[in-house]
Amino acid sequence: MKRTYTAMTAVLLVLAMMLCLSGCGNTADTSETSSEPQKSSAAEPTPSQTEQSTDISNETEEEASAPDDTGSSILVLYFSRTGEQYTVGVIEKGNTAIVAGMIAEKTGADLFEIVPADDHYPMTYGELTDVAKREQNENARPACKDELPDLSGYDTIFIGAPVWWGDWPMIMYTVFENNDFAGKKLVPFSTHEGSGLSGFDRKLASACPDSEVLTGAAFRGNDCQNRQESVENEVDNWLAGLVY
Repeated sequence: MKRTYTAMTAVLLVLAMMLCLSGCGNTADTSETSSEPQKSSAAEPTPSQTEQSTDISNETEEEASAPDDTGSSILVLYFSRTGEQYTVGVIEKGNTAIVAGMIAEKTGADLFEIVPADDHYPMTYGELTDVAKREQNENARPACKDELPDLSGYDTIFIGAPVWWGDWPMIMYTVFENNDFAGKKLVPFSTHEGSGLSGFDRKLASACPDSEVLTGAAFRGNDCQNRQESVENEVDNWLAGLVY
């Protein structure tokens, strides 16, 4: 009996020693693992993912810088003056500019203002009429500050100006003679204080014989400044009767 007890005791001692050694081994492994630097849990992008992201970014930038090709097929060209005007006084926005803006808003047209390269026109009405008469007598062709936009994409072009001595301002003939209006529908309009359209349509047809000139309209400058609702109604009625 004593020998059996001694044997069992020995077995238990051996088992205890094995458990201790196993625990020490696990502790050593854990210590070694915890001493390594910890990696981020976020996945790093692969080269293909990075390239794909760059491609998307480049496409977005290209789309943002790409020109808009969905422009209007209608253009409003106009020449207008500020300063002292007959029966109106000093104005800050030209009469023709006001009408041009109305037309553009109602038709969805693009706007382009014709500006002289050398803007020598006086601000007082009397002096301006003298300069306008001199240009007409000399059959002058004042230069424009900027070239017109590419006209190839426009089907209909509204063209407006104030009446100067019963005619288009001479700078408008510079525009007619130095741009290709062939095949376009041209729609003249004027601002005046009693001269009406002053043959703008006939003179435009003569200057641009390969275009189709539609029915024009005339608007009083005084109304453009002081009765804009009335002018807007006139514009509406005129546009309603046009086929363009």
